[in-house]
Amino acid sequence: MTLRDQASLLALTEDVVKTSEIEGESLNVASVRSSIARRLGVDIGALAPVDRHVEGVVEMVLDATANNHAAVTPARLFGWHAALFPTGYAGLSKIKVGSWRDDANGAMQVVSGAIGRQRVHFEAPPAACLPAEMARFLDWVNAPANVPPLMKAGLGHLWLVTLHPFDDGNGRIARALGDLLLARADGSPQRFYSLSAQIQRERNAYYDILEQTQKATLDVTAWLLWFFDALHRAVEQAHGTLDAVLRKARYWQEWATLSLNERQVKLLNKLLDGFEGKLTNQKWAMLAKCSPDTALRDLNDLLQRGVLRKTAGGGRSTRYELNELPSSSASVG
Repeated sequence: MTLRDQASLLALTEDVVKTSEIEGESLNVASVRSSIARRLGVDIGALAPVDRHVEGVVEMVLDATANNHAAVTPARLFGWHAALFPTGYAGLSKIKVGSWRDDANGAMQVVSGAIGRQRVHFEAPPAACLPAEMARFLDWVNAPANVPPLMKAGLGHLWLVTLHPFDDGNGRIARALGDLLLARADGSPQRFYSLSAQIQRERNAYYDILEQTQKATLDVTAWLLWFFDALHRAVEQAHGTLDAVLRKARYWQEWATLSLNERQVKLLNKLLDGFEGKLTNQKWAMLAKCSPDTALRDLNDLLQRGVLRKTAGGGRSTRYELNELPSSSASVG
């Protein structure tokens, strides 16, 4: 269960961070991770400070996945929207929060380019249609699936982002609804892959296929093919993340009987999480906030225990890396 929680924490953190990055917003990864860990009851040690904006995105994503079987109602979507915009502003613009858009300032359009040379990528249906169209859409979402569950996730994502029911935040809410439908398809609230992260990696292609589909006929075949391919790539990407979680668990299983100090535990975790560059005595001292002599004692202790080894061709400064696990330990799991 600990491994499952750690893997799910990684996937959810990536999902929250990347769904915001798609819209050009950067969230603090440590804050997102702390917020999710606290809500899931996962112990990650010291928690980072969390602001209202981070909490809002986390609340929406967790509600979509953990409560995926609950009915999707206007009130629930309004709650997600209010969580995304706790101040009632999107940037410097005041928006309608927790209600459908009203088009008071003209038709809802997705545009790009400088003023005077703007390109309209999409124009949403008139606001007057929204109450009836959203009611029809939500009836379909909540009804027993009359199409394969993964297809329903792709259609739900496309349908909501095309209705564009809010002044802002439509993409994030559409992806959260897609995650809800994927969780229903998976039959589990735990997430081990992130479609939002894959969409961020293919952001231009995502916007291109949306525009092509929304400007064409009602044939959504091309969109569904792209959606399924992206989902497949997201699952493949998750294998690497899960392998890293299992690898870390196997190492700590091997070291379970060792008496290690806090500095050693901290730095070994950094190595297991993918430490960039070469580990030297100087870097150990800097990261562990200790003297070079203390760092050398820590390193020599780990060398003697077989936890670390010196790298070949270290040059002027001795460099260290994790030793390979015994073959019997490497095959666990």
